[in-house]
Amino acid sequence: MLVHTVYFWLKPELTSAQRAEFRRGVESLAAIKAVEKLYVGVPAAIAKRPVVDDSYSVSLTALMRDVAAQNAYQVDPLHLAFVNTFKPFWNRVQIYDAE
Repeated sequence: MLVHTVYFWLKPELTSAQRAEFRRGVESLAAIKAVEKLYVGVPAAIAKRPVVDDSYSVSLTALMRDVAAQNAYQVDPLHLAFVNTFKPFWNRVQIYDAE
């Protein structure tokens, strides 16, 4: 199993409608054949601790079968369209892949 986790820092000037549009865009990635499960969230309202980074805006966790599936995900037309459409919405993206 490969766990693909992405954190997005959205531009502060985005409207609530743009933020909702972005979230729908992230959720649409579940339709990619390589994705077995997809989870989308925002920072949890937990007690502040020095080891917790809650500075991001939206997170995406996608579970895939293996590295080959992740490679297919990266070039899938839905993924490429998402990046092309929404890249102007973010200031930063951080990705962690784990097996």
